Amino acid sequence: MSAKSDDTDDLDLPAPEDAVSTGAAADSADPNERLKGLPRLLRYAMLLVDGASFIQERLVAEIDELCPQLPHAVAWATGGSLAAALVLADELDRRAAAQNEPALRSLADSVRLVSLPTPRNDEFFEVYRRVGKALVQAFNVSSQHVEEQLRCDLEQFTYGWAALPACTDLLPKKVPAAANAAQLGYRMAEHRIIAARAAIRRKFLEEEERRKRQESEDRAETVQQEPSAVAESTPDHHLVVVRLSDLDMKSQKLKDIIGPLKNAINIALPLVQTPALHDARNALLFEFPYAVDVIDFALADLVGRATVHLRPLLIVGEPGGGKSRFARRLGEVLGLHVWRTDASRSDGAVFGGTDRRWYSSEPCHPLLAIAHGKMANVLVLLDELEKAATRSDYGRLWDCLLGFLEAETNCRYPDPALQTNLDLSQVSYIATANRLDPLPSPIRDRFRIVTFPKPTAKDLDALLPAVIADLANERGVNRSWVPPLDGIEREAVARHWPGGSVRRLRRIVEAVLRERDIRASRN
Repeated sequence: MSAKSDDTDDLDLPAPEDAVSTGAAADSADPNERLKGLPRLLRYAMLLVDGASFIQERLVAEIDELCPQLPHAVAWATGGSLAAALVLADELDRRAAAQNEPALRSLADSVRLVSLPTPRNDEFFEVYRRVGKALVQAFNVSSQHVEEQLRCDLEQFTYGWAALPACTDLLPKKVPAAANAAQLGYRMAEHRIIAARAAIRRKFLEEEERRKRQESEDRAETVQQEPSAVAESTPDHHLVVVRLSDLDMKSQKLKDIIGPLKNAINIALPLVQTPALHDARNALLFEFPYAVDVIDFALADLVGRATVHLRPLLIVGEPGGGKSRFARRLGEVLGLHVWRTDASRSDGAVFGGTDRRWYSSEPCHPLLAIAHGKMANVLVLLDELEKAATRSDYGRLWDCLLGFLEAETNCRYPDPALQTNLDLSQVSYIATANRLDPLPSPIRDRFRIVTFPKPTAKDLDALLPAVIADLANERGVNRSWVPPLDGIEREAVARHWPGGSVRRLRRIVEAVLRERDIRASRN
């Protein structure tokens, strides 16, 4: 290694304006478009992180362009030892000083970067320090001229490398220094990233709450500006969903349509008030102990609300994990009437309602749900949303849903059968899907999306009480009459259910209980 002095902090660093000193040359030799224009040292750092092949061969080729047939390069290329690499780097430094060629200095630092192992104690401390200083200088020169994700990757590696000598006891020794640098750089910023995300989320929730309050105030002003006998008599926590005049009620065609809707027309329907959220959470955790994050995500929407209303929620997960059952039980635990729509069998005309001129005219599904549940804030469950028909003969379900999911339009939805505006602002929508791919972006934008996990074998003991209780309810008996599984029965279930589908677990437990009943009848 060439002799260096530690008296100055800027030793071994190129001038900031001298980009070529950190290897801006030979950019054309790099086939990776993402790294074009980067200084040489940073390019090799990213190639190491990306696991690129032939890194040493590429570096040797660049050295050969400036120093043809250099014996030290040949020795490193054939042997590949750390000693040979350090000798080659020192020779390149010597030539850089003798020939006033800064590109040779960047090649020397690149050789050290590619060759150095994870440090042990103070081993090669000065070598790591030199490369670290060169990385920082190169990053400062180029960080403002690259796209955001690459800038983050470069910062992570650069400062992770700089911290390597101080973290030798925390790093695996058999992992290359470059890999440890990338991992260490991530850990250095991990908590700041989490805190930033939490701050953004808090700000978003505050703005969302402010928007909701403003919308509620605007709706209240609108109702006050529209004189109506029904509106004047509307009590607190009630809502008039459908308003029809006496003339409309006398229409013979409309009489046939409004027959099933008499419980919802010109009547102030109650809004279910928000229950104690900790009780609702405990009830859901009993049945879905593996989905605590999803439960908290859904219930967080009700904090501070007097009545139950969930923003549109899309639950995505693999089949058999219990998504549909969770959505239904969420509504039931909150005291809502749940209206299930099978998306694979629905289209826009079915869900959104059909025009009054047709013989089979029907109002929209949310109004049918309100009339059936006799409450204004029902829960509409859209099951397997990604399987909705894509043909547009009668309108796609996906397109029809947009008007129901948007706060600006669902408070005055024009029902085609009744030909009047409905106030569906308090209806909650939860959809389930096995995957997001088929769903168009306008639908994704209007839903809050959460991933529903599948239980593992570790969740078996937590799941068994809820499964047995549910099977007892299906049999029409009190769950206290169905004792828990004994040790042998539990072992049999565990042997056949390694985790995954809750449906399969229910079938296995049902088979065990059936076998228990058969043995009991024989004895």
